[in-house]
Amino acid sequence: MIVELREWSRIADDLQQERNRLANRVREQLWRYYPQMLKLPHDFADQWFLDLWSKAPTPAKAARLRETTIERILKAHRIRRWQAAEVARILKQQPLSVAPGVTEAASAHIRAVTARLRLVNQQLKDAHRRLDQLCDQLVPPGETQPGQHCEQRDVVILRSMPGLGRINLAALLAEAWQPLRRRDYHALRCLSGVAPVTRRSGKSCIVLRRYACNRRLQTALYHWARVATQHDKTSRNRYTELRRRGHSHGRALRTVADRLLSVACTLLEHQTLFDPAYQAREAAAA
Repeated sequence: MIVELREWSRIADDLQQERNRLANRVREQLWRYYPQMLKLPHDFADQWFLDLWSKAPTPAKAARLRETTIERILKAHRIRRWQAAEVARILKQQPLSVAPGVTEAASAHIRAVTARLRLVNQQLKDAHRRLDQLCDQLVPPGETQPGQHCEQRDVVILRSMPGLGRINLAALLAEAWQPLRRRDYHALRCLSGVAPVTRRSGKSCIVLRRYACNRRLQTALYHWARVATQHDKTSRNRYTELRRRGHSHGRALRTVADRLLSVACTLLEHQTLFDPAYQAREAAAA
């Protein structure tokens, strides 16, 4: 099960990288002849953006595009941050003056890339669905109640932690299953790169960032800490304090990730779900 989970986690990672590369190619081609369309999304691989571009691949066709068509696309993909009138106004702005043939060449390039993007989007969706299924299979029925001491309950405990979503959970289970089973906090922090490297020579002592680590696990811990600072008050306060002291964004997130690993190992050892109000109750009891 873990071997299959590891493989699907890496497949999803590879598909995400391919999606990013193709989205960058779309953006670069739009810069050549259609810069007004770059004002719309932050992700040029989104399905709604590809559908919109297929209806208005050039500024000339965008000038004839109806608001009802745009509204239908936005409604089909449940896009609420944009209104049809605003999208139409952006697309119908003064077009860029380009040399003959540039519009045809760039739009043909984007057309070829979007066909690949649609396939990658579907494959990525299937990979994420498979990751959910594999993680669910690690939790047999009847083993999710508090007090159950079983290895499968580890997934339930990890899912309860803030910032640990589907992709990061799958990467954590796939790349660090053995240290998690041993509750080996020190091995986890070294394997993920959050533990610094100390170099001593005589009276000098230099602390450096650890680069020798599992890159996939390092990326998962980075995003775990980043999302945790948005949803967990303790993680957010620690991040803010480290930034106030002058530490960089990455350095602060590594410290937050280090704490999350320590909390995760403690919860796994005691087979207890994460409780965000634990410290508040402890303070009230004191």
